[in-house]
Amino acid sequence: MTVLVTGGAGYIGAHVVRLLQEAGRPVVVVDDLSTGDEGRLGGAPLVRMDLSAADAPARLGSVFDEHEVDAVIHFAAKKEVGVSVERPTWYYRQNVGGLTNLLDAVEAAGVRDVVFSSSAAVYGMPDISRVDEDAETLPINPYGETKLVGEWMLRDASRAGRLRVAALRYFNVAGAGWDDLGDPVALNLVTIVLDRLHRGLRPLVYGDDYPTVDGTGVRDYVHVLDLARAHLAVLDRLGEVDEPFEAFNVGTGHGASVLQVVREVERAAGVSIEPELVARRPGDPAELVADASKIQRVAGWRAEYGLEQIIDSAVRADRFRRSR
Repeated sequence: MTVLVTGGAGYIGAHVVRLLQEAGRPVVVVDDLSTGDEGRLGGAPLVRMDLSAADAPARLGSVFDEHEVDAVIHFAAKKEVGVSVERPTWYYRQNVGGLTNLLDAVEAAGVRDVVFSSSAAVYGMPDISRVDEDAETLPINPYGETKLVGEWMLRDASRAGRLRVAALRYFNVAGAGWDDLGDPVALNLVTIVLDRLHRGLRPLVYGDDYPTVDGTGVRDYVHVLDLARAHLAVLDRLGEVDEPFEAFNVGTGHGASVLQVVREVERAAGVSIEPELVARRPGDPAELVADASKIQRVAGWRAEYGLEQIIDSAVRADRFRRSR
């Protein structure tokens, strides 16, 4: 039987597709290629599709039938916070509408197992430094809201007795499991620093007066390959969990400051970096680190890679991409 990976041509999705292929598990990808790259798929069959389109449920039904799909890992969504603030209704149409269409097709096909790409953005700005899954969910932007609404939809569908769902709330994802699968978009701290260096600009550090080890914000950085393995771990255990819907944090449980990340990039890239210190951004908490004990307990997963390995892999992948 086959795993359908939506958004499988994207940064995280392509890592999951490759792991499934290495494990000998049949996989089919649905992706609109708006940000994905078919060259990442290693020959996995691709159906190009916009999940938010009106005909998506019918087209997905054909995919389920043709490939005998029995599980879904759902990545396909927009993830730029700034754009979500500028175009909130479009974001809801893409992220919530796309998931609605997917659920219609999943239920019609009788598929039971779904792993959902959620985000730590569902927590908003918690007043605690270490966050577990019972923390209050108060997202502060439309992107985070669409992820939380997605969790609600999946939870309700599971309670109706039709689905078994795991929602993975990612913290800060970076690095590359393979050089050809690096993150091509400058949307996280590591890729933003590398991008600014290539453009001859100084990396920006927002605030150096937080109550942290060096005054800069502390976050939990998880290697993308660890994250990909987390998806397979929970997928394999969906039939064993007590509840039909479970949310899991995915992180290392350890924080790194902005300046620590910048210094690791400096080391790995072999360049001198003098960051530019600017004012804090409104709403940035001083520290945000995952309590990932639940996924370890339930699915036997824990992060294997630390910050140094994350940065080394990101720099190698960046050099590979720019050399092509």
